[in-house]
Amino acid sequence: MTSRDPGKRVRKAPAERRNEIVATAARIGLTEGLECITLRRVADELGVRPGLVGHYFPAADQLVAEAFTSATMAELDSLLPEDPAAAGHDGPGHTFRVFFGLTSSAEFDNVSRLWLNARHLSRYRSVLRDHVVAQELLWCRRIERLISAGTESGAFSCPDPRAAATRVLVAIDGASAYINTSAGHRRDTTADMARGVAEAELGLPGGALA
Repeated sequence: MTSRDPGKRVRKAPAERRNEIVATAARIGLTEGLECITLRRVADELGVRPGLVGHYFPAADQLVAEAFTSATMAELDSLLPEDPAAAGHDGPGHTFRVFFGLTSSAEFDNVSRLWLNARHLSRYRSVLRDHVVAQELLWCRRIERLISAGTESGAFSCPDPRAAATRVLVAIDGASAYINTSAGHRRDTTADMARGVAEAELGLPGGALA
């Protein structure tokens, strides 16, 4: 049992403490699964009493949902920055090459597991379902905006950026569906599937986004 000295507890501002709780829960969800997020587990990670976590999140489902959003939002900003130029990307084509390089690598496996986990639990947890839907739309809009920018610049040829973005995401999710059972086989045979779908949707020759 972890011993704690209440006299040495650091009192933090409410917003800081809440963000710390969500960040800790997000890390647990990303590496171990959303089912592992409990008030007690998060409290143990932070070295505080479960009642403190419960003060900010009386319902564990809300913490699980916010942890999912926090983790997937951080990944989205890393994969598809709001400002690609500021991130050192040289145009939409370069941004997509970086994006597909990462999403087809082992680095993306934990994120794939998190999405698969969240979509399954969403069947039973309405709060989480709302967060999953919101993130799906956000990821789709981020890809759509990138496709639109490339189309306007003449780098891509795409009559319907929204539909193309949706199909690209479906291809990524489809390739990730086997992450828990046959990741190695999946990577060998489908690593380039989403990239190939994107190239076809954007009017690019095969391998252009490799």
